[in-house]
Amino acid sequence: MVETSLIEMQHLVKKYGDKMAVDDVSLEVRAGEILGFLGPNGAGKTTTIKMLVGLLQPTSGVVRVAGYDVQGQPLQAKAACGYVPDQPNLYPKLSGRELLRFVGDLYGLQRTQVERRIEELLRLFDLTAAGDDTFDSYSHGMKQKTALAAALLHDPRVLVLDEPTVGLDPKSARLIKDILRQLAERGAAVFLSTHILEIAEHMCDRIGIINQGRLIAVGTMDELRAHGQGERSLEDIFLALTGGAEYAEIAEVLR
Repeated sequence: MVETSLIEMQHLVKKYGDKMAVDDVSLEVRAGEILGFLGPNGAGKTTTIKMLVGLLQPTSGVVRVAGYDVQGQPLQAKAACGYVPDQPNLYPKLSGRELLRFVGDLYGLQRTQVERRIEELLRLFDLTAAGDDTFDSYSHGMKQKTALAAALLHDPRVLVLDEPTVGLDPKSARLIKDILRQLAERGAAVFLSTHILEIAEHMCDRIGIINQGRLIAVGTMDELRAHGQGERSLEDIFLALTGGAEYAEIAEVLR
């Protein structure tokens, strides 16, 4: 059985003047796979994600989502993708149901299909009672879950998430992790950026690590252990590869 790559980045470059934000990144994510995308602050994670979902134009290189060129076939690529940014910007005077209906209209879904999906997703995320409340009354966690519901409304083949569990309580974080695994089992490709290494280690099939704009390692945990000279935890591997091990030693001394 041939594995299908639903995300393909080929020699992706993004420059801002003389600053190289993303430097020749090539990466694939297959159907049924969750890939964790890690890196220190300023490493190029969010810039890469914005090029992946079509919010930034690359200086050079190609990005394909579900076989569609993100620059050459933007509507088809975006129709195949769901995206949750690190800080969802939701209209404060819209209700959860109104936002989801608006998203359904953007994707050209039938109204009966939209209404059915809205009720399913509100129930899944425990938001049914708050569905008609406006976002200015929502907590951070409720906004985050609604943003994920909006990304899932059209049943995308590709899901891209930038720090999806930040600020969530343990119950909500566990729910999102379970949903992502179920999506992958149904054949979706999930591209997940996170600073929480424990999440990446336990739920991602492969890990990609970016540092100073360059992709320095990609693989399963076993492959990364070999690359990381025998370190056992993802934290140890990450610090060894990104040059943070010396700071961890200093912190240990200061305890």
